[in-house]
Amino acid sequence: MNKSVRTTLGVLAIVGLSTIVAGTTAEYVMQKGDQTIENNQRFRMTDTNDSSSLLKKTSFMGASGQPIDLTTAAEKSIHAVVHIKSTKNTTRSSRQLQSNDLFEYFFGPQQGGRQQVQSQPQIGFGSGVIISNDGYIVTNNHVVEGADEVSVTLNDNRTFPGRIIGTDPSTDLALIKIEGKNFPVLAIGNSESLKVGEWVLAVGNPFNLTSTVTAGIVSAKARSLGVYNNGIESFIQTDAAINQGNSGGALVNSRGELVGINAILASPTGAYSGYGFAIPTSIMTKVVSDLKEYGTVQRAVLGIRGSSVGGQLLPEQLKEKEDKLGVTDGILVAEVIDDGAAKEAGILVDDVIVGIDGMKITKMSQLQEQLAKHNPGDKVKIKLVRDKKDKVIEVTLENEQGTTAVVKKADLEILGAAFQELSINAKRQLGINYGLQVSGVSSGRMKDAGIRRNFIILKVNGHKIASTDDLTNVFKAARRSPDQVLFITGIMPSGRRYNYAVDISDSVKK
Repeated sequence: MNKSVRTTLGVLAIVGLSTIVAGTTAEYVMQKGDQTIENNQRFRMTDTNDSSSLLKKTSFMGASGQPIDLTTAAEKSIHAVVHIKSTKNTTRSSRQLQSNDLFEYFFGPQQGGRQQVQSQPQIGFGSGVIISNDGYIVTNNHVVEGADEVSVTLNDNRTFPGRIIGTDPSTDLALIKIEGKNFPVLAIGNSESLKVGEWVLAVGNPFNLTSTVTAGIVSAKARSLGVYNNGIESFIQTDAAINQGNSGGALVNSRGELVGINAILASPTGAYSGYGFAIPTSIMTKVVSDLKEYGTVQRAVLGIRGSSVGGQLLPEQLKEKEDKLGVTDGILVAEVIDDGAAKEAGILVDDVIVGIDGMKITKMSQLQEQLAKHNPGDKVKIKLVRDKKDKVIEVTLENEQGTTAVVKKADLEILGAAFQELSINAKRQLGINYGLQVSGVSSGRMKDAGIRRNFIILKVNGHKIASTDDLTNVFKAARRSPDQVLFITGIMPSGRRYNYAVDISDSVKK
């Protein structure tokens, strides 16, 4: 995010996850790998909300001079918005590996050795929206990320255990399920038909005190904030109050239709001060449908890198750009990915994309939003300007692996191995300062590659591996690549080094 945007927005908070550790309220920092989002700014959880507006008789004057009554929209919304409690259980070792524990280090934990002790769980809260009467609920990924247990409380105070169907960090969406029938449902509307200035409601259940409603207008559309670390962003901006616990709640139009999932607030203090952002249903509908059917999102990729033509250019620079390109709005293609959909279709560097399937495109967030509705294999018509002339090119979209095949859900389970982090003394004995040990191997990809128990992973695909999270991140990236292979470098406790190639493609039989 550039400096001017940071100055305007202050602190961007991923709203709705108040983390409690050992009985105290803690500041939650959202991180991706070793880098904290937005240059290590803290994404603080706020602690206030205006519950006084619940079903308050609220009317505003419309353009025609007639009052806009939002009570019907509120009535339709509050019963379908739920409170979500997520619990992450943590363990710690009762004692560290000592210098006389080398037998255990080389041959694995022995009976009476180190024990895992349960510590205080981490508890987070958020909201969710029931989208089907059989209990499917959409919320934010950050509300349930890493949760071992999920509990859902309805507006009528009934509580159900929740099951995570799938998550998508790229859009910060998650789909969970509660068992039962005839649950209240919020109808899904078309976020693309929203207009700037249109009245909306933000509905959440932040404190398990039944649903809360706040009102505001659509301040802007297709906002990109840079908070999802290369994720898909095309937010609806609203001044309806969004605070702690509202993450995953509903943004509702005046007809009582769901048009967005509340996700982020911007504030200099961490409390609401006028900026709130919601994920539009144009993105949500496709994501939750894929999570339900496949367990993972079938993401269509165009295969370009670029930026808006105007950007932060001064007027004289913009005029020079217009003279060169013949256009001032659109996406200037800076790179065409080899073997990607755009290259195969004939899109070139310095082309300016100005439309997709008849819709005008002026910035990258709009293009991302439109692509997010499609599956690999779908054909789209890209309108572009080349050498100051309009041109329409049909593109067959592909997935991140460069094919049109269905991408199957996969996690570390297919490796068929268990892992444990190395203690300080174990690292000292081997002269290393990082590594992840294979504590067990069963049938799976690692056994097929020849990896044995006690092998210590040092690097995978060139990345240092110090934890299971490190391995998971590299694994997910490899699953999105055309090769789908893990090149693993490591050592045995004897100090002998080995290199392995582990095929993680779907073509390999388990």
